[in-house]
Amino acid sequence: MSLSAAEEESAEEEIHIPADIEWKMLDKSKFFFLGAALFSGVSAALYPMVVLKTRQQVSQSSVSCVRTGVWIMRYEGLRGLYRGFGTSLTGTIPARAVYMTALEVTKSNVGTTATRLGLPEPSVAAVANAAAGLSAAMAAQVVWTPVDVISQRLMTQGSGGGCKYASGVDAFGKILRTDGVRGLYRGFGISILTYAPSNAVWWASYSMAQRVVWNGVGCMLCRSGEERVENGGLRPDAKAVMAVQGVSAAMAGGVSALITMPLDTIKTRLQVLDGEENGRKGPSFWQTVRSLVREGGWTACYRGLGPRCASMSVSATTMITTYEFLKRLSAKNQGALT
Repeated sequence: MSLSAAEEESAEEEIHIPADIEWKMLDKSKFFFLGAALFSGVSAALYPMVVLKTRQQVSQSSVSCVRTGVWIMRYEGLRGLYRGFGTSLTGTIPARAVYMTALEVTKSNVGTTATRLGLPEPSVAAVANAAAGLSAAMAAQVVWTPVDVISQRLMTQGSGGGCKYASGVDAFGKILRTDGVRGLYRGFGISILTYAPSNAVWWASYSMAQRVVWNGVGCMLCRSGEERVENGGLRPDAKAVMAVQGVSAAMAGGVSALITMPLDTIKTRLQVLDGEENGRKGPSFWQTVRSLVREGGWTACYRGLGPRCASMSVSATTMITTYEFLKRLSAKNQGALT
């Protein structure tokens, strides 16, 4: 069969992708319990890349990711790649729960409203996913910002000499004494500016990327003899669905990392640098930008881009496949999903 003939055949046959699992279809206790376990494992695997990215962002000179990693392993050992992990994990569990709840509730409600307004199905998916990503990021940052501030302080203290904080609890107490609650929320505004639009773009891009990838492999699925359903369409197997989800997530993650990198670098600098200690006031947003530009021009805002792109792409692929798997495990009626 020629390629054109196969494409023509695939255009006539519908690919039956498994339906999305909505919030009302989930066993909530199972969803949160399994989610905490699964995402804790994922966070542990990806944490070293976050440490490398953070060290590069606060460095006053341009140092490659490889050299940073070698330096940490030589002088701090494997422990250096997991500085602040306990604090990060403790905060990640409630932050992730808030994120997933806001994501699913918003997606379900906005999707229902958009459908009633008569929008086409692709537009409904993109709008619902964008709104869900935006609201989830904003809700999660209320929990995540203090955790981020503390864990990043712990991540970077090995790069500047002696250890200033003995633990996450010690860092929490010292920041609270010197800066108050405001110190724990340093960079909150720019975190919202970084993560809220990024999440909206990511989830909308993920929704559209899935359609693009499915259209691209439709011909291949037809020729490979996937399972056929009663009405003559095709039902891809679980491996094909996970592969498409993973590729779509990686595409969306790479684009989001590139677009939001400068804001992420500035945010990290603001959160890591000391606040009002010894009578000195912490740097402002524009002071941080000027400092970065003096150190290495505008390209300094992209320090840590390699680890961040890798981290976000791998994280996005791992997280979305884990998340979709979690939803299927937590569905109340497993038989209705096939």
